[in-house]
Amino acid sequence: MNKYSLLAVSLLVSMSSFAQTKNLPAPNMQRKTLSVMETFQQRKSVREYSDKMLSDQDLADLLWAAQGKNRPDGHITAPTAMNRQEIRLYVFTAQDVSLYDPQTHTLSQVTTGDHRDIVAAGQNFTKTAPVVLVMVADMDKFGSTNQHAQWMVAVDTGIVSENINLYCAAAGLCTVPRGSMNANAIRELLGLSENQIPLINNPVGFPK
Repeated sequence: MNKYSLLAVSLLVSMSSFAQTKNLPAPNMQRKTLSVMETFQQRKSVREYSDKMLSDQDLADLLWAAQGKNRPDGHITAPTAMNRQEIRLYVFTAQDVSLYDPQTHTLSQVTTGDHRDIVAAGQNFTKTAPVVLVMVADMDKFGSTNQHAQWMVAVDTGIVSENINLYCAAAGLCTVPRGSMNANAIRELLGLSENQIPLINNPVGFPK
């Protein structure tokens, strides 16, 4: 392969990588939402969603609320034990599956296609939500796999899910936290290691 062929291949790889990373709009801090107390009053589990799609701004605000960077030192909206930030947040839509990066507020495409069925695991209402968020605990990033570490990452995952629940209640979206999913199929699809564990998912949409 001559130097021109190598250059062409490098350019194609670079363009492909760029196309697979999406910059999200900055979170809208002036977004009209309910008060804190009204949010708690309105929080409920919803299993029916309208056909309305989330806009890029809707998705950006949702992901930032879930676990976005909110301080210059890299801390995020969802506290984690020892600030490990070990929860990976995947976004399943009808088009593809992407991984959210809290530090850069970007989405990196993992695979194309509609794979919401493996998250639904027989509960078909999940497939009607335009967005399904899947939380994966990365035990390697946490630094341990013992029983105490497993408890802590479960707590940390629950905090991210509750951020999603409360944001949806405040912003006029709806969701339900779920433990049911085809974890083995998700692991295979996302290329997860044995220490990266799918724990909770939240289908998200507008009320029907």
